[in-house]
Amino acid sequence: MSYRKISVTLAVASAILASTAAAALARDVTVKVWSGGTGPTANYRIDAIKMAADLYQQEAAIRGEDIKITVEGQAWSGWDDFKQAVTLAGESNTAPNIIVSGHEDIGSWSKSGLLRPIEDYVDFDAWPLNQIYPNLIAVSSFDGKIWGIPQDAEARPFFFSKTHLRQIGYSDADIEALPAKVESGEYTLYSMLDDVKKMQDGGFVEKGKGFLPRPVNGTDYWQFYTSFGGEMVDEESGKLLLDTAALTGMYQFFVDAVDKGVVPATHLGSTWDSWHQAVAGDQVGAWHAGTWQKAEWETKWGLKDFFGQMQYSLIPAGNAEGHANTLTHPLVYLLSKAGSDEDAALSAELITIASEPRINALHAVKSGHLAIGEAEAAIPFYANDRWTATATEGLLPHAKPIPNDPNFGVVWKAMFKGLEASWTKTSSVADAVKAVETEVKTSLGDAIIIR
Repeated sequence: MSYRKISVTLAVASAILASTAAAALARDVTVKVWSGGTGPTANYRIDAIKMAADLYQQEAAIRGEDIKITVEGQAWSGWDDFKQAVTLAGESNTAPNIIVSGHEDIGSWSKSGLLRPIEDYVDFDAWPLNQIYPNLIAVSSFDGKIWGIPQDAEARPFFFSKTHLRQIGYSDADIEALPAKVESGEYTLYSMLDDVKKMQDGGFVEKGKGFLPRPVNGTDYWQFYTSFGGEMVDEESGKLLLDTAALTGMYQFFVDAVDKGVVPATHLGSTWDSWHQAVAGDQVGAWHAGTWQKAEWETKWGLKDFFGQMQYSLIPAGNAEGHANTLTHPLVYLLSKAGSDEDAALSAELITIASEPRINALHAVKSGHLAIGEAEAAIPFYANDRWTATATEGLLPHAKPIPNDPNFGVVWKAMFKGLEASWTKTSSVADAVKAVETEVKTSLGDAIIIR
């Protein structure tokens, strides 16, 4: 028996012995759950834990245990305020029992002592955790330990307006063939710029709306770095890696897009509302977004016929050194150091129940996210949903995450600063790349490889 299994057995046994010792005495337990990135379509990030608590209580009653579990959930729609709240709560020993956050927080929060390794409390060889995709378990790991259980998966595809493609001469067959041409590298980011310029020149799309990237910083921009051959981690050493040639290609692409007039130099910093309204309203030629945003466009922005209005693909390659790609940014259930080991064991059991395929599928289908495991992907409720099924097959196998390395934030911040500087032409591409190289080398030294 592995150490992890022994730890799981002891943790669960302790919880059971404690309840047995209490005989018929009722136990009242409060489990606090904090979640970022949670809105009307992503309510199951917390509600799944509430469902798990209800199931656990019913099972406990059959075992003869009288337990009442109160789940107190607190949700943040954004990320900055949420992460600051979690960090401050950790410093003041008032953290919630369960944290739902992006996998990239594992590195820094585990180093700071905020988290417990979840592998000490669960058995990944037993149902339902044994059917979770191995790459998502790897995303939930850092420094040789598994810290979290994936709450969802996703991909971040490229989108095209079918209407505007037809207006510049694409047939329906051409549109259907486009994703394969993107995947093979035949259709590139520069092919896209040419197409959306034609849309604008023909008067089909308003000037400056041919190509509409996300308006604010986000992991999505690392996809464009990959499109030009960039890697974020050196495979041999495991160190962070900054590829200056790929960064140069990425920055130059966005400068070229501005020069063509298909995206404004002032686009970064514009509002999400105007962006959503434009893409859902078929006012844009091409853009990139997350799989989950389909649900937002339908529930909030009036999109009626997603498959009739939009074509999707991987993010196109930028040059011969790059390749078509997409990024996944799974959220994970994390255990904090709050409370006792018994509290942690119960919280881990609730997370395990919440990860069962039918429960997790509720979140996936409602929010437009993807399955976390093979069994979930086979559930009819999930498999019969056209978007989740096609995205799982066509996008998820190509998806890669950003690193969990706690130093990656330094690289990310510098990268986006350089992107803003070159995009707005407050700096040349060469100077922007040099500034990024200097900043990360000064901050990280030998912890990063500059290529």
